[in-house]
Amino acid sequence: MTATVSGCDLLSTDPSGEREGQPRERGASTAKGKEAPTLAALVKEGKLPPVAERLPEDPVVVQPNDRIGVYGGEWTSGILGPSDAAWLTRTVGYENLMRWDPAFQEVIPNVARSIEVEDGGRAFVVALRRGMKWSDGEDFTAEDLVFAYNEVLLNEDLFPIPPSMYVPGDTAGKIEQVDATTVRFTFPRPNSLFVRLHATPDASDILGFPRHYMEQFHQKFNPGVEALVDSEDQPSWMELLLAKSDQWQNKELPRLHAWVPRTVFGEGSRYIYERNPYYWKTDPEGSQLPYIDRLIYRYIADPQVMILAASNGDFDMQDRTINTLRDKPVLAAAREKGGYRFFDEIPSDSTACVIALNLNHRDPVKREIFGNRDFRVGLSYAMNRQEIIDSVYQRQGEPYQVAPRDSSPYYDEEMAKQYTKYDVDLANEHLDRAGFAKRDSAGFRLGPDGRRISFAVEVPTAYRAEWPDTMQLVRGHWRAVGIDMQVKNEDRTLWSERVDAGHHDAVVWQAEGGGWIEPLMRTDWYFPSTSESVNYAGQWMEWYQTRGEGGEEPPPPVRRQMELYDQIRETVDEGARDELLRQLLQIAKEFFFHIGTILMPPSYGIVKNNFHNVPREIPQSFLYPTPGPTNPEQYFISDE
Repeated sequence: MTATVSGCDLLSTDPSGEREGQPRERGASTAKGKEAPTLAALVKEGKLPPVAERLPEDPVVVQPNDRIGVYGGEWTSGILGPSDAAWLTRTVGYENLMRWDPAFQEVIPNVARSIEVEDGGRAFVVALRRGMKWSDGEDFTAEDLVFAYNEVLLNEDLFPIPPSMYVPGDTAGKIEQVDATTVRFTFPRPNSLFVRLHATPDASDILGFPRHYMEQFHQKFNPGVEALVDSEDQPSWMELLLAKSDQWQNKELPRLHAWVPRTVFGEGSRYIYERNPYYWKTDPEGSQLPYIDRLIYRYIADPQVMILAASNGDFDMQDRTINTLRDKPVLAAAREKGGYRFFDEIPSDSTACVIALNLNHRDPVKREIFGNRDFRVGLSYAMNRQEIIDSVYQRQGEPYQVAPRDSSPYYDEEMAKQYTKYDVDLANEHLDRAGFAKRDSAGFRLGPDGRRISFAVEVPTAYRAEWPDTMQLVRGHWRAVGIDMQVKNEDRTLWSERVDAGHHDAVVWQAEGGGWIEPLMRTDWYFPSTSESVNYAGQWMEWYQTRGEGGEEPPPPVRRQMELYDQIRETVDEGARDELLRQLLQIAKEFFFHIGTILMPPSYGIVKNNFHNVPREIPQSFLYPTPGPTNPEQYFISDE
């Protein structure tokens, strides 16, 4: 049996845009030309091939959100600094083999023309676009995928743990080149999430190592690589290759994005991108995208300064950092002066602020305390979530644990609402039951070592403005039941370093996994599985990722979750897969890994009045890197 994932209306290979029953898109005249004027001038000077030679045989045709656009202009936005690189991924970096449609309902073709599913989900034939090119004008072919997969992603010196999407079970799949634009992936077991995973931000690695450029940094292909290692002052060829593949730091790296960097990320006060002359998408009139000439990212380290810049109308389109509920009234009051409007973002996250105790703490006493379920339940009952909602979240939201939202097919009301009632008596009952009934002279509970239970919750302050205030309230709630918690506000870079090293007591973050597809594919907060699981159980996560070769073996319920998820990844039948996932979520509910606060409320962004083709509503999810799937290449600037 063969299934095919191929064309659609939003991204097609029909440059006319004239399908049966669909009128031709109206808007700017074709007099705008088939390419940007700046590129046309380079063609005229003989510095660039004609646009017809720069496009693939079957370019992706992007249907504009509102109307055909015009060329020109700059898109200015703000970025906190190197720790905020996710904004780059979301605006310029979302170009995978597949992608989400703008409505976040289905996976559609992108770099790949199609993916055919064969042999019951054990094989996938990926067809690329003939004549497609890297940003330096070199051909993009199947050889690039084979090189990236075999020589980089499966090279233990470069990737000790290969990307999990290529390893169903214990064995990585194989890749073979069928012809110049076709590869076949084969796996020993079904890999049921393969196609969907290639639409997520984590799927970019397979397209991040252009063979013609990266071979010079690879020991296998360049016997003289040590000379480059020395000249670049790198410790080995492995570090050299990985440094050269850093798309934000190496502006020479060929890529497939609509815009390419002209400066180095982190240097100076602005990070600048300019249009890629070899970009492989057009509008319905056959005009090469993107419409906008340049992207300007302004470095603004202080979130409040970024709010001020936004209210002054300095940003053309922005959601990240500025979209706090606290600051929305400020931005609303400045709309007319700033010349912008709001767009809505529909959340798929679970809880807006999750408190994650480090269950794998290096200190055995804290590990024992945090690992006690009654301790975690007691802390949850002690929290006055309504006070948090009223004081911090502008009276938006409802008490919520880490659980799917009520719009999700996996919604479980008991899981979402358990232990969210504010009840000091129940809090004290569970904390006493945990074995911490004794107190010191100041009224604080004593741990198993006879010392005061005291720990810090580390907060990355610049990421979410609501979190420091939330945790100050929680600090008071927990002191009232005899728990000494300190709030430790930190720069996000330091915060990440400490969490990755496992040096934290506890942290706050937002919990993904609330939407229609996230519980299946964004499992970090339901069991120790992938990246964000490091917040609460990094050692168990490593054990799972390395198949027991690293980390620490988790307790039986968590091991059962891991077994279930392995089965999920191999199960092609959606009904059977959903049943397995519900079993996994049931264990998460019973284990109660961490403590939620409130359901993530709706969010927003701002867009200048002369900045067009931004949808009025945009999904908000890690899997859907907002606003990337809305096709920023079709945004345009015009006063008309």
